[in-house]
Amino acid sequence: MIGKLTGRLEYRTADHVLIDVRGVGYLVYCSERTMMTLPGVGEPVTLYTDMVVREDLMQLYGFTSLVEKEWHRLLTSVQGVGAKVSLAILGTLGPDGVSRAIALGDWGSVKAAKGVGPKTAQRIVLDLKDKAPGVMAMGGSLPDAIEGADLEAVVEPVEPAAPKKTARKAASKPSGAAAASAGALSALGNLGYSPSDAASAVAEAAGENPDADESALIRAALRLLAPKG
Repeated sequence: MIGKLTGRLEYRTADHVLIDVRGVGYLVYCSERTMMTLPGVGEPVTLYTDMVVREDLMQLYGFTSLVEKEWHRLLTSVQGVGAKVSLAILGTLGPDGVSRAIALGDWGSVKAAKGVGPKTAQRIVLDLKDKAPGVMAMGGSLPDAIEGADLEAVVEPVEPAAPKKTARKAASKPSGAAAASAGALSALGNLGYSPSDAASAVAEAAGENPDADESALIRAALRLLAPKG
């Protein structure tokens, strides 16, 4: 099973890329949102991957974070949801958006993805609502994975060779939103709130203020969880 690839981006199309890892090319299909974040042709790239093997098919799907990869795994576990629909949902909402929509039971947002009808959207929210807290609490962002990788060991040099400094800069674009949500979930759990209640409150708070740090998310979530009246 191939779980992660680091190599040189050889070429890209609308829905997939070819990654050269020491002379071996891997076709990797990605969501539209993920495709927009990838570097240019010839530059180093790292993707977490999920491999689907069937009698008539063998395909790799790529993700920029473990959260995105886990949502893809969970989405495709729902009856009637294949890889294409999962990538459409992730491309429309992003992994954080999927976390918020499912934690809040917002099937209307899920339905906004291409190829997703109301019944399928409702089934996704119903089947995965209890899984949202665990996914939202996950770490393992792509910049962390890249920072520890030896790019020179897996990327064949090309002429002209890209400066090492430029390659690392292109590869990492840190984001603290997932970490802030994970920290807020942990804090609320330590205060005795149930995982589902905490996930719903954090998702709503993050939706209202996407740039909030962990402390701000905790305060906002506590206000939402406070008894009304």
